[in-house]
Amino acid sequence: MSDIKFGTDGWRALIAKDYTVDNVARVSIAVSNWLNNNYNNPSIVLGHDCRFGGKLFSETVAKVLTKYNIKVKMAEGFVSTPMVSLGVVKESANLGVVITASHNPPTYNGYKLKGDFGGPLLPDKISEVEKLIPEINNIDLDKINFQSLINDGRVEIIDLETMYCEHVKSNFDLDLINKSNMKFAYDAMYGAGMNVVKKLLPTTTLLHCEDNPGFKGIAPEPIYKNLHEFSELMKTNDALCCGFATDGDADRIGLFSSDGSFVDSHHAILLLIHYLVKYKGLSGKVVTAFSCTDRIKLMCKHYNLDQETVKIGFKHIAGKMVSEDVLLGGEESGGIATKGHIPERDGIWMGLILFEFMAKSGKTIEELIAEVYEIVGEFSFE
Repeated sequence: MSDIKFGTDGWRALIAKDYTVDNVARVSIAVSNWLNNNYNNPSIVLGHDCRFGGKLFSETVAKVLTKYNIKVKMAEGFVSTPMVSLGVVKESANLGVVITASHNPPTYNGYKLKGDFGGPLLPDKISEVEKLIPEINNIDLDKINFQSLINDGRVEIIDLETMYCEHVKSNFDLDLINKSNMKFAYDAMYGAGMNVVKKLLPTTTLLHCEDNPGFKGIAPEPIYKNLHEFSELMKTNDALCCGFATDGDADRIGLFSSDGSFVDSHHAILLLIHYLVKYKGLSGKVVTAFSCTDRIKLMCKHYNLDQETVKIGFKHIAGKMVSEDVLLGGEESGGIATKGHIPERDGIWMGLILFEFMAKSGKTIEELIAEVYEIVGEFSFE
């Protein structure tokens, strides 16, 4: 069997080459043993995104974990990674498991682990799980009937989508956004954010919000080279003021201005800090990966905020958010988390904050970027 290693955010591999039912079972055996070593009567929240085989691989995880007497609370249908992370907190579970390869090409799938605090499992814990991965899967999965697990109550089907929507409604003025004179757009990139945005932002112009496990051959990574169609939509539709895209599991954001220009994550992070501090009166530390612009330090100095730079990998930011008073944690790749939510990247949540910023201030995204430039100076990123 192949070695299985977790990278900056989970284990990812080519479907049918290394990402197989047996290898998913091997990881799940390790997860089961780790849970039983660390918790009494452990429970997990389990979900998968829109990728090929998501249901099959999720059921594989459930079969293995229940064999080790772990209670599984499983999402019905595809969900985003932030929905699973929120579900861990809301359900008081000990761990979250997401079957997703995030922004990787459609030929990949993956396995993410979420801590009981609602964010990426921390590096030392992931190392513990890795060491428990057996060389082979010795469980006869065909002898375990998944429907029987549901009937016996060992697997409970839960509605993470509704749970997430209710959480959003209690934190945002959706009426303000939906009834605003400003018109917005969203590109799901055929990813797991499509259904919730349809429900939360019914007046928004939508793109690629249909189920397509092949992602039309384009990796669902929200960067400009993958979003030309969305850029063209923004450029040619004069009514649209701003738009955002999310990746395959909807934890990363790509932002666009009204003329179809890509607004990189450095600018998005600065906009979010500016809004949260100046307009919402919040405070706290800013934690960013070392690939982020130094203009963030200028913004933090302007607002008298502490700032810390950490290694690449959102798990390093999540660790700070769990133990310290953090206003915002962010990466250059578009993964951003803010105070008042879970310590987890959430592309939809960030998009909603920025839409709310525009709707409340009555200013366009270009005008808000100009406000940021007054503080940190104009800059570009390639």
